[in-house]
Amino acid sequence: MADILKVQDLETHFFTREGVVHAVNGVSFHLKEGETLGIVGESGCGKSVTMMSMMRLIPSPPGKVVNGTALYQDKDLLQMSDEEIRHIRGSQISMIFQDPMTSFNPVLTIGRQISEPLETHMAMNKQQALERSAEMLKTVGIPNPKERLNDYPHQFSGGMRQRAMIAMALTCNPQILIADEPTTALDVTIQAQIVDLVKRLRDDMGMAIIWITHDLGIIAGLADRVAVMYAGYIIEEAPVKTLYSDPQHPYTLGLLGSLPRLDATGKERLISIEGLPPVLYNKPTSCPFAPRCAYRVDRCLQENPPLMDVGVDHRAACWVNPSTRRERQ
Repeated sequence: MADILKVQDLETHFFTREGVVHAVNGVSFHLKEGETLGIVGESGCGKSVTMMSMMRLIPSPPGKVVNGTALYQDKDLLQMSDEEIRHIRGSQISMIFQDPMTSFNPVLTIGRQISEPLETHMAMNKQQALERSAEMLKTVGIPNPKERLNDYPHQFSGGMRQRAMIAMALTCNPQILIADEPTTALDVTIQAQIVDLVKRLRDDMGMAIIWITHDLGIIAGLADRVAVMYAGYIIEEAPVKTLYSDPQHPYTLGLLGSLPRLDATGKERLISIEGLPPVLYNKPTSCPFAPRCAYRVDRCLQENPPLMDVGVDHRAACWVNPSTRRERQ
């Protein structure tokens, strides 16, 4: 399958009173047609900022994309005019945000907010857009969809608001869906329902998905490929089965070790990663994970490793092979 999206050397800075925050530091990744890419990492690692930068949604000031390209169908999103990028957002590339309560306008009905992209991008009249909106609410499992179009966001439960957000994102049949931690604020049962819903819609519509999360458990059953982020860098990238069976970065090992396992005997202790993420007022010149890493060698404190091939479609930014504790050749 061909690449539908290719991001190269993306860098984003935030200019604050305390200094320049290097939030994203040369991120590169690609997305194939119909593929699901999981992007994982702890809070503050740059997952959401990477996607917001690509979609030109970073508030300026204080933020600024200072380098990189984001090629969508061979056109650079970062070089498009405001009118061109508005035509792409919501129609060809859609986003589901983390908290639907703050993403919806509280004083407009759900029907008005879902139908607006249809009137803007699909040239539908008001009646056609409302009929399509009701169809989408039915598709995402909301009962009595025509009546619920007249309700306001506060009249929906958390899970139903998230379903309505998915309906709004998919009304124009986008080619790429970016889901930014869409299940974080939901209980486990509703999380499972939302994930199953997205998987079903992905298979029915054939769209590609970028799923941003800190929950590796969700990614295991959803993604084809995973990129792990830390301190504004992608530090490991691999097919999902490869990443879980053969992690090649100590940070990924720590993330996987912190997950409870169904096959555990009960005697194993969950792993915790000591220390704190770095403050990114200065771009790291050594490995940003080195101060927290049990595998570090002298080179880790002197030089920041690039993403290196460590297997088939498997790359890791680490000077040490954690399996052997020896430096990579």
